[in-house]
Amino acid sequence: MTALERDGRVLRCRISTGRHGTLDGAAMQEVTAALAQPADGVLDGAGAVLLHGDGENFCTGGDVRAFAGAQDRYTYVHELADTFHAMLRVLVAAPVPTVAAVPGWAAGAGMSLVLACDLAVGGRSTRLRPAYPAIGFSPDGGMSWTLPRLVGSARARRILLTDEVLDADTLAELGVLASVVDDDAVADEAAALAHRLAQGPTAALGRIRGLLARSWESSLDEQLEAEADSIATCAAGPEGAEGLTAFAEKRRPRFH
Repeated sequence: MTALERDGRVLRCRISTGRHGTLDGAAMQEVTAALAQPADGVLDGAGAVLLHGDGENFCTGGDVRAFAGAQDRYTYVHELADTFHAMLRVLVAAPVPTVAAVPGWAAGAGMSLVLACDLAVGGRSTRLRPAYPAIGFSPDGGMSWTLPRLVGSARARRILLTDEVLDADTLAELGVLASVVDDDAVADEAAALAHRLAQGPTAALGRIRGLLARSWESSLDEQLEAEADSIATCAAGPEGAEGLTAFAEKRRPRFH
């Protein structure tokens, strides 16, 4: 079963399998290959990426039984983390917005994936948990990097060290979830959000993602220079032309 599906201008990526939402190794490799392709690959023409599972939970992490059964646990877990990180890198570097549909639990690697996406939609019953300390592990998937940037260092320290379970209301308050809807509406709401983003100015949204990503390492002067270059590039491009024309004609812009 393929992990990828084109839905109009949205590239849907299934990252887990089964009722519990175990991270799917084959799906990871398929998603990585798709997002790493040049513009004429699977991502060509897509304006957004939507991550989802195929069960009642988004993703509860890797197969712990496989960890336990590995003869060389160091090598096995390291190689799995490398595979996971390859997907995270291309996901974060994607030139279009990324959305996660997060029903039920997102634990371990599942929580890392939620934190790595631009926007996430959860349900009333959605819960996030680091889960790594429960099996004597430290996190992977960039959680120790993304979490403090989203919620602050002190809160991240508490969440990771105490293996805190975060409910939907808390996640919305922290900004980890962009919106919370009824549990049975998560998939539709996330898809609608992805389609709305996909109809927007794709190049400009990609530049916004790039500016936000570099802002953590840039001085204000460096960021202002990057913003000046970016907005000028937008103004000189087809999306800027359409946006300005639509404004002058008092109509909604048609970017695609």
